[in-house]
Amino acid sequence: MKLLVLNGPNLNFLGIREKGIYGTENYDSLVERLMAKAAREGHELEVFQSNYEGALIDKIQEAYHTGVEGIVINPGAFTHYSYALHDALASVEIPKVEVHISNVHKREAFRHVSVTAPACTGQIVGLGLKGYEMALDFLTGK
Repeated sequence: MKLLVLNGPNLNFLGIREKGIYGTENYDSLVERLMAKAAREGHELEVFQSNYEGALIDKIQEAYHTGVEGIVINPGAFTHYSYALHDALASVEIPKVEVHISNVHKREAFRHVSVTAPACTGQIVGLGLKGYEMALDFLTGK
């Protein structure tokens, strides 16, 4: 399968930012872990991170044109207010799983609402970086 993992703002600061919430593993380690999993299982995987909303929207639209068969997305803070990201996700008929490293429901009230989740097939929260692997497993039918 051809898969895409999208990460929103500040995810590139994994291992640096709020280690008590997001852990100590850095972003490169996450990417390596996901790429190795995809390679072991015979899938093609692209991992993309941006602090810019438009760049994520461009990648979603590109996914439609390039035959991506599943998207894992951690929209970061865009989760809670980006109707543009919601609309981009809703516009492509590709299975999509929203992932959050922390349990957003145990955090500040503004984090309890996702405007992007309704445009996704499912959502995984609070399982750390393992949530990304679980999302890939779901998309690949594993």
